[in-house]
Amino acid sequence: MRIGVISDLHVDLNEQAGEPSVEQALLEVVDESRLDALIIAGDISNDVRLSLKVLNGLRDASGIPVLFVPGNHDYWSKENGITDTWEIYGQFRTYDGCLSESPRALNEDWVVIGNSGWYDYTLGEDKYGFGDFEKMRTPDRTWQDSLYVDWGRSNRDIHRYFYEGLERELSEYRGKQVIMVTHMLTHPYFKVPMPHPQWGYFNAFLGSAEYAALYEKYGVRYGIMGHVHYRKRHAERGTEMICACLGYRREWKEADARREIRNCMQIIAIE
Repeated sequence: MRIGVISDLHVDLNEQAGEPSVEQALLEVVDESRLDALIIAGDISNDVRLSLKVLNGLRDASGIPVLFVPGNHDYWSKENGITDTWEIYGQFRTYDGCLSESPRALNEDWVVIGNSGWYDYTLGEDKYGFGDFEKMRTPDRTWQDSLYVDWGRSNRDIHRYFYEGLERELSEYRGKQVIMVTHMLTHPYFKVPMPHPQWGYFNAFLGSAEYAALYEKYGVRYGIMGHVHYRKRHAERGTEMICACLGYRREWKEADARREIRNCMQIIAIE
């Protein structure tokens, strides 16, 4: 079985006149790669309605399972007027490939477990305190989740909610070969390297160092993530971690979306 892995499509920000859409380009690469399933680790767009439309379109056109965890941008209420993020969360759960609270068995041996994950500030630099991170802003930049996401709980509480959900499911499927998917970073290796004038602070909103403990405790074979717009792989203690973010067009090395997706997407081959 060949499984494609990608994240951070940002289709609404990457459209360009005269070019195929990101969805069209992705479908071409899926077909030529002879995939049996596709995993998207969040941030399809800035709006739940568009993200669901893209997911359904990819699934229907490709004819393969398209598995997904929402990213922070997918939860934004910037345009849809939904003030309760849990309502958006519930809408995503209606999609049959959403992994949130719904692990997906691939065969008798392999299972995909995942949810969005969240951040608890543990990836930020020590020179900042909890109160600094709670502001979610510096004098010249505001972390946009503070404007467009409202869980009604603290960021640390939401991190704990998603962490405990992952652990429950990992425990339930102990002994299986596991692909664990989050949008948020699960290991410090993937945060923006220091020193950096801004990201020493904003790394705090990229994920949590705690998730890596789940890999070792439950023998996770693959850890899939996104969010940071890097394309990196890292193996540690039996887990291969993959961050395969398409990112914003301005970050691409190729002008053509098909070529950029070919460069970005990673493929896992399992038996």
